Amino acid sequence: MVAPREVFLLSDATGETVESMVQAALSQFQETPAILRRFSNVRSKNQVYEILDQALSVQALVVFTLVNSELAQLAYDECDALGLSCHDLLTPLLRRLAEHLGHSPQEMPGLLRGMNAEYFRRIEAVEFTVKHDDGQECRHLHKADIVLAGVSRSSKTPLSIYLAHRGWKVANVPIVAGIAPPLELLQLDPGRVAGLLIDPHRLMELRAARLVHMGQSPRTEYADYNKIEDEIRAVRRLFRQQRWAIIDVSSKAVEETANEVLHKLKLDRH
Repeated sequence: MVAPREVFLLSDATGETVESMVQAALSQFQETPAILRRFSNVRSKNQVYEILDQALSVQALVVFTLVNSELAQLAYDECDALGLSCHDLLTPLLRRLAEHLGHSPQEMPGLLRGMNAEYFRRIEAVEFTVKHDDGQECRHLHKADIVLAGVSRSSKTPLSIYLAHRGWKVANVPIVAGIAPPLELLQLDPGRVAGLLIDPHRLMELRAARLVHMGQSPRTEYADYNKIEDEIRAVRRLFRQQRWAIIDVSSKAVEETANEVLHKLKLDRH
C-alpha cells in the first residue's frame, strides 16, 4: 500500500475554498492516499515561515490561496528556497481578472464568507493573536483567553493561530535561556497558561534546519543538543513552579495539540 503524502493548505481566511478545490482534484487520485492539513488565517510572515518549516519536515506539497500579494510571493519564494513543491491557486486568476476588469483586486481576505457575529468574533481573536505573537505587547497578556509559553521553535505561533481561528484570543511568549520571563506572564492566573515542551532531538532538527535556511551554520549553541536539553529541563522546572498546564507538542498535529490545550485549561466545555 502506498504511504499517504501530506498536502499543506494555506489560506488568509477560513481555508474552506482551498480545501474544497484540492479535495475536488484529489477525487481523481483515489488510489493514492493524501493527508490534508489546513492552516487558516495566515496573515503574517512569521506564520508562513513556521508553517513551511513544518511542511519541510514531511516534504509536503504546499497549496495556498493568499489574496495578499506580498504574502503569496513570500510563500512562493520560501517554498522555492526550501525545495518544496507548491501551487498558488489564487494569484494567477487575480492577475487575469485585474487585466480583464481594468483595476487591481482589493486584497482583503475572507470577502467570500458571509459577515456574521461568529465570523467577527473569530477575526477579533485572530487580530489579537497576531498582535501578541512571540512576546509582543506583554502588558496586554491579561486580556488573552490563553497564553502559550515555550522555547524557540516549539510551535507557539501555528498553535496560537489555530486556536484563534476557533475564536480564542491567544498570546504566546518565548522562554529564553538566561533571560527571566516577563513579570506579566508570571503574574497571570496559572489556569490560563500552557507550557509547551518538545523532544530535544526534534527541537535540534528544527533549529538546525532554520539556521541552514537563514544561511547560518547549524553548529551553534542555538542548535546544540546539550544546550537544548538544558533549556528543556529549565522550562519544565519553570512550568511546574508556576503550576501551568504542560503540553508535549512532539510529533503531534496542531489540531491534536490545540484540543489538548483546551482540555487541560478546561476550555473545551465552552
